[in-house]
Amino acid sequence: MINQYETVFIMTPVLSDQQMKETVEKFKDVLVQNGAEIINEEAWGLKTLAYPIQKKSSGFYELIEFKAEPAAIERLEIAFRRDERVIRSLVVKQEKYAALYAEKRRNKFNKKEN
Repeated sequence: MINQYETVFIMTPVLSDQQMKETVEKFKDVLVQNGAEIINEEAWGLKTLAYPIQKKSSGFYELIEFKAEPAAIERLEIAFRRDERVIRSLVVKQEKYAALYAEKRRNKFNKKEN
């Protein structure tokens, strides 16, 4: 059964742009290798954290929306925990209405870019 998910993860702020892109590609590869279809990716950039995490007060945020089997989520979460560049991560299964809202938000965002 394929479900729609979204993951937001925070990377340490000491990464260069190249290291940040490599980290994002690594997690996208983990998803694709486990049969996921990536729908959307958004780099939210460097943001201040609400509270310090590992003595860091800011981090690079990244959002990835994808469709996958539930087994792929476990492998993704293991990859997040093993990577020292990721200081926090969250994977959420989107319900029907959340998926519709995310699609509307993507379409609105894409129209603004054009």
